[in-house]
Amino acid sequence: MKIYAGGGLKVELRKCSETVFVNTFTDGVLDPSRPMLGPVRDGGHIVANTTPGCWGPMITPALRGGHEVTQPVYVEGAEVGDAIAIRIKSIQVTSIATASGNDQTVEGSFLGDPFCAAKCPECGTMYPETRIEGIGPSAIRCANCGADAAPFKFTNGYTVAFDANRKFGVTLPREAAERIARNGRTFMAIPPNSIQNPIVTFAPHDIVGAVTRLRPFLGQIGTTPSRPLPDSHNAGDFGFFLVGAPHQFAVTQEELNEAKTDGHMDISRVREGAILICPVKVPGGGVYVGDMHALQGDGEIAGHTCDVSGIVTLQVHVIKGLNIDGPILLPNEEDLPYLAKPLTEEEKRLALEEGKKWGLTEIEETAPVSFVGTGENLNVATDNALERAARLLGMTVPEVKNRATITGSIEIGRHPGVVTATFLAPVDRLEKLGIMDYVREQYRI
Repeated sequence: MKIYAGGGLKVELRKCSETVFVNTFTDGVLDPSRPMLGPVRDGGHIVANTTPGCWGPMITPALRGGHEVTQPVYVEGAEVGDAIAIRIKSIQVTSIATASGNDQTVEGSFLGDPFCAAKCPECGTMYPETRIEGIGPSAIRCANCGADAAPFKFTNGYTVAFDANRKFGVTLPREAAERIARNGRTFMAIPPNSIQNPIVTFAPHDIVGAVTRLRPFLGQIGTTPSRPLPDSHNAGDFGFFLVGAPHQFAVTQEELNEAKTDGHMDISRVREGAILICPVKVPGGGVYVGDMHALQGDGEIAGHTCDVSGIVTLQVHVIKGLNIDGPILLPNEEDLPYLAKPLTEEEKRLALEEGKKWGLTEIEETAPVSFVGTGENLNVATDNALERAARLLGMTVPEVKNRATITGSIEIGRHPGVVTATFLAPVDRLEKLGIMDYVREQYRI
């Protein structure tokens, strides 16, 4: 069942579904003129089998966006200027193993941007189809001329296998990495409709015997931008590389700011149990997911982490008239900064007693909220988060800075330019926004 929206296409009305199952993917471009799945009813569910993110698409030149996210879903009743609250009900890793590491680009293999404008370094074909010949870093070959066509290589990489319960991973030696490389799609559980080359094909093994814990989350989750954008560039930091670019996705800074929805966040707190509130910039919203990460430290400082396939269940709700520019995150309580955790009744009682000694008759009623900001670097991203918070809450930026300092924190999602500004905000302001019911649900206040 499909519905068409955006780009001047006629909308084809269909009966809304309680649950929409998704196992089809974009070619790396989020384009509002393309068909959406659905519609799913307001309050309904989306269940998606997602593909691995970064590295597989990065060595698949036919993909035009650096990732391979799910085909967007149209949400009943979502209009431009609304918002969609997405409850992340469950995330399940299905990959048995994956590979990742720090990257370097291969000169001559792209036009300005290796993520969204790959070309064959020998025959010059843009977005060439490829085939896999053997294993190792030279295994991705142009189907037209046979040249090594991968736009990226590892500077330092690893292959990691997960236990059956997906609780921990261990990095593997060469022999094991090469065994996995020979059957990459199976070990990575890549969905049948995915066209990406499995990154385990490279068989990296620079780190051996390292153990890490799994805590999966979604690096990509959000709504469709109002103009075609490469999926990995639907954010202020990666999107900055589109400004004045020499390829088909070039935009001005103003066009980027107007179109993007900041769906590519790589914020590790966007995990099972969290609620993400996203802007609606096209009819139906166009909810999509992808780039599941098995684990990640804040900042994703290596540029990449353990990309995996998985099963995701989301519940979507339309919030009418909440005209936001970028996402608002309600993390799990345990993921909140210490100063932003909800005050207990005992803490509030003691604070009021102390305040009365100084002439106070009441204290603020507050609750946690986290504003996502993106930009070309962390300073710009921080300013963006603070400005978004100030505009929505009816405060000055200096007041938001003070509140984030004494009742919250600025945390890095992705280096170089995704942050969250999290703090305790006055409840009456959150009520005016129409999101207080979600905050109460999330933090039981």
